[in-house]
Amino acid sequence: MVTVTMKELLEAGVHFGHQVRRWNPKMKEYIFGERNGIYIIDLQKTQKMFRDALAAVSNMVAEDRGKMMLFVGTKRQAQDAVREEAERAGQYYVNQRWLGGLLTNFQTVQKSIKRLKDLEAMQTDGRYEKLTKKERIKLDRERQGLDKTLSGIKSMNRLPDAIFVIDVRKEEIAVAEANKLGIPVFAVVDTNCSPEGIDYVIPGNDDALRAVRLFASRIADAVLEGQQMLTEGGATSGGAEEGGSERSEAEETREADTDAPDISESDEEGSTEAVSSDTTDGGTMSEEPENAEVVAAS
Repeated sequence: MVTVTMKELLEAGVHFGHQVRRWNPKMKEYIFGERNGIYIIDLQKTQKMFRDALAAVSNMVAEDRGKMMLFVGTKRQAQDAVREEAERAGQYYVNQRWLGGLLTNFQTVQKSIKRLKDLEAMQTDGRYEKLTKKERIKLDRERQGLDKTLSGIKSMNRLPDAIFVIDVRKEEIAVAEANKLGIPVFAVVDTNCSPEGIDYVIPGNDDALRAVRLFASRIADAVLEGQQMLTEGGATSGGAEEGGSERSEAEETREADTDAPDISESDEEGSTEAVSSDTTDGGTMSEEPENAEVVAAS
């Protein structure tokens, strides 16, 4: 099971919050104290809530192979970590700019994705060579702009089952759209953010590069674990069905053997009767000559 230790949280600097004057009062219950003008996050609560979130991700993915998760982190510290971990887990990501209506107006976003795929197809099938240099430059700029914002969701043909957000204050539009559609939200929440609208709150530092990478890598590990659980569960159920069929065949064979008549016993009984009849016949035949001799003597 994917988990996280207190040592890992400390080494990544997850416990460092923002300055005291920039705090959000709604995060009071997750704050341990204040030191040198900076709030310190309670890592015991962070560890427990992070483990709960990881278990929820694994269980969600293990329910159905088609379940997918969208990683969202557009701030500079999170861009590379979000892209790398999402690709490692085979999930989708947004790491450049959140397009307004990406979830609530997904049909329109799909048109932009289709346009991006058409431009990429033009490069491979030779249609680019038929255009003038100016037209090619214009289409290249359009393709690069679309690819920059849509590369992480290019193959996403439906809404995600959950989203993982780093810095809910910067990605407030993404959280609002997910809440409107009833999509579960897993999010790292710092001391300057509001935990409202977050289904699985992970109190922690969302600015440090090591902390961001720790959160993203563990979520990706939970997704992979859920996929492995689903695969092993299918293999186990298939093996159980095969074992049950073999057991039923063995039971049927055993029942057939018990129902069949015992040939050896009947043979023994028949042979015994034959021997007894032979002896009785032999006895009568041996007695007849003796009686004949007695009669002759008389």
